[in-house]
Amino acid sequence: MARPFSFIATNAYWLPFLNSDQDIDATLANMSATGISVVRTWAFNDVTSVPQSGSFLQVIANGTTTINTGPNGLQRLDTVVKLAAKHNIYVIFVLTNNWGPTDVPTSPARRWATTLPRNFLSNNYGGIDSYIQEFGIAKTHDEFYSSNTIKGFFKNYTTAVISRFVNNSAILAWELANDPRCSSTVSTSSSCVTTVVTQWHAELAKHDPRLLMPHMSQNVHKVNPSRQAQPQPSGSAHKRTTGGRLTSKLRRMITNGRRAASRAPDSRDTVNIRGRWTAPSEAKRWNTVPGPAFDGSFGVDTEDILNIPEIDFSSFQLFPDQNNYSPTNTPFLSPSASFEDAVQLGIEWIQAQGDIGLSIRKPVVLTAFGLLTHNNVDNFVQFNGTTPVVPPNRKRKGSFPAGQAGTVGMGLTDDERNVAYQAWLTQIARSTGISGMGQYQWSSQGLQAQSGTVVQGSTAGGTQGYSPNDGYGIQGTGQTAAQQTLKTAKQGIS
Repeated sequence: MARPFSFIATNAYWLPFLNSDQDIDATLANMSATGISVVRTWAFNDVTSVPQSGSFLQVIANGTTTINTGPNGLQRLDTVVKLAAKHNIYVIFVLTNNWGPTDVPTSPARRWATTLPRNFLSNNYGGIDSYIQEFGIAKTHDEFYSSNTIKGFFKNYTTAVISRFVNNSAILAWELANDPRCSSTVSTSSSCVTTVVTQWHAELAKHDPRLLMPHMSQNVHKVNPSRQAQPQPSGSAHKRTTGGRLTSKLRRMITNGRRAASRAPDSRDTVNIRGRWTAPSEAKRWNTVPGPAFDGSFGVDTEDILNIPEIDFSSFQLFPDQNNYSPTNTPFLSPSASFEDAVQLGIEWIQAQGDIGLSIRKPVVLTAFGLLTHNNVDNFVQFNGTTPVVPPNRKRKGSFPAGQAGTVGMGLTDDERNVAYQAWLTQIARSTGISGMGQYQWSSQGLQAQSGTVVQGSTAGGTQGYSPNDGYGIQGTGQTAAQQTLKTAKQGIS
């Protein structure tokens, strides 16, 4: 009998759009050497006109869409899948993105970000709002979920992508959208509620049966027999994270997290809730005013969506520098203001999602998690923004940008980040309902640079450069320790 497939993943939204196959190959080889067995990346790259350089996957303009199937189009995805299989890495392809402020005429001026190449930021690949700008009537974000015209164009694109990989065992899963919700930079209508987003998931999941082949419910619970066994990292499975300093409280957090995993309930009772589906009673345990991650105000009902028969797994994210994960409506404190509280809230957020998966009997994956460090503050651009949280003339020094005091902190040390990651990664276990976790994001260097593409020279006229960094990259002095944290976590679940 094949054992359950628990995994450590990483995110590299830019991977298909590097300037050479050799760079993609080397990046995947380094991931594999670190114990990464799944990579999550963008399978979309929407533009309004054909760019002079670089890759693109679809033109959305003039009342229609045109899919690029050429060498700088969908064939880039073919390359990623082929090379990922070479390195025994599975792929999660994301088909669109909720965030796309650079495509919105009323979005903030890009100022500092104007020097960045196209595709540098994760929200500079088109996505949902590109469809809204071209095909929307009211131009509200939720038209993507309700307009038959827009859904038709999106279904056409998903079919074109999925059809290339039928029965390809390197594909672990398809993610319909990154972080879909009622709101974005584009305003939403008052009629967008959780059932709107849920019904969209139900319709899209039924659109193409090939979305389910292969799919998460197969591959998370057993290793695909058509793939060779993955090589296991050498060394002790209990090796301590390099560079991590654990306070006594954090040691207790990690220990208690492991104990909670072994005691996780196996309840299967369900109750009727807001939508047409059912949800586990455990998820309704909060007896005070819920916080924004729990009250449905984002337009997302995780329980409803996971209960859709054609939906095979649930994905969620953890970015404490950008979101409040308190189960109660308490004031938001950034990780740098209250590090130990941020770690604990992260553990509780992960466990809450795992409880849902256990009750519904479907896998749950933390597809992306990240923390801002001191070394990355100058690069930090929020997912719904185009300019840095800290402008170039406002360096770290412990201050906040005007109007943001107490909202976004100034980052953690590399050691603190690694300690938090270690605490969160211990939650991967069958008994917790969490099948895998994906660090955000991977970093590569020595990449082939080309003007106007995702990689430009690190110096003027340079021929080599770094992968994009929106504030969560692990390049630089702390890269080795961060990668060792992931490798140790992989050894712990092997």
